[in-house]
Amino acid sequence: MTERLLQFIWQFQYFNKGELVTTAGETVQVLFAGQYNTNQGPDFSDAKIKIGNTTWAGTVELHIKTSDWKKHKHQSDKNYNNVMLHVVWEDDGGGNRNSVPINQTEQNSIVPILELNGRVSKFLLLRYEELMSTDSFIPCEKNINTVRDITWKSWKDRLLVERLLRKSKIVENYLQQNNYHWEETFWWLLARNFGMKVNVDAFEAIAKSIPINVLAKHKRQIHQLEALLLGQAGLLEEKFTDDYPLMLQKEYKFYKNKYRLKPCSSPVFFLRMRPGNFPTIRLAQLAMLVHDSAHLFSKIKETDTAKDVKEWFNVTANDYWHYHYRFDEPTSFKKKNLGVAMVDNIIINTVAPVLFAYGSYHDENSYKDKALKWLEKTAAENNNITRGFQKLGIENKNAFDSQALLELKNEYCNRKRCLDCGVGNSILKNQ
Repeated sequence: MTERLLQFIWQFQYFNKGELVTTAGETVQVLFAGQYNTNQGPDFSDAKIKIGNTTWAGTVELHIKTSDWKKHKHQSDKNYNNVMLHVVWEDDGGGNRNSVPINQTEQNSIVPILELNGRVSKFLLLRYEELMSTDSFIPCEKNINTVRDITWKSWKDRLLVERLLRKSKIVENYLQQNNYHWEETFWWLLARNFGMKVNVDAFEAIAKSIPINVLAKHKRQIHQLEALLLGQAGLLEEKFTDDYPLMLQKEYKFYKNKYRLKPCSSPVFFLRMRPGNFPTIRLAQLAMLVHDSAHLFSKIKETDTAKDVKEWFNVTANDYWHYHYRFDEPTSFKKKNLGVAMVDNIIINTVAPVLFAYGSYHDENSYKDKALKWLEKTAAENNNITRGFQKLGIENKNAFDSQALLELKNEYCNRKRCLDCGVGNSILKNQ
């Protein structure tokens, strides 16, 4: 037995409620178990319990053992003065039968004790133990096919909202850094997204090192934009032979001095990357995106379709990069367009989270709904986690699904938070 499992049992009243009595022999009737409290104070608030002939309204505290009341120092904590019932798995101290009461409040009142040991289904306890002890892809792998589709749908909805709310906190952190400039925040996160997994921190540092108004001044000159971005990345410091990088070097030297730019200390990496994801290519594409767009986040807020957004991001690096992945290293011709997969990646990891955060910050559900709708219109992610769920027969038809499944795996399954999970709840209820 764990305290969280005991809370779960009490919350959903998964115990035999016949002839309930306190350790002092008073009858107990649970009229309302209360609201589960994840903050400081007793475990359940606003409960309604009839003890003997008196109906009480207040809080309920749960522990594995009665002696945990004093162990947790509740007897000297005023937050527990309103506790009307102490629910325990095992009464290890005699409760009110002792001359010195175990669960006495700061105000010296005695809290009645209700013991649940022997009243809970052994099948529920066994199934919970199985969930906690398994080392499979997800704890409920053996029972997942018993979960109804309607449960999956509602749980995925909540998972995705939880994921976007968590990402909204990251957006809020960026906003605090730039005095709540939404366009600049979007630019920082967009640049980070272009860095892929290997260069995310370096690309974010590059974006933060160049004021957005400086980029706006040069948006009509693609060579100047490339010079600024590649120069700040430290990619224009070598001795080149091609005319193009030599020209970019001169441009960067001039504007570095003009704007007093400090090159980023975070290095960019090429190792173990596909050539199409090399930082040179991604920065050149990022420069073209700045060149082709203005007030991008404002445009995103105003449009209604994901199709428009995808077209805006469908950029191609300038001609030099059709024959290169790195400076001074010519290759066969290939246009370096951003590609459908990368555009979808940007929708999933930058556009939707920032749009959802904007809606949350301004309390405008239309933006949040639009973010969710666009994820439904975007292709599902294909990775080890989504493939693992698909092997178990779980649907992954769009980015809405894949983002929800990533949240489920990383925030619930990996941490074995089955008691907080809609799927885990369903399985435990069907014991």
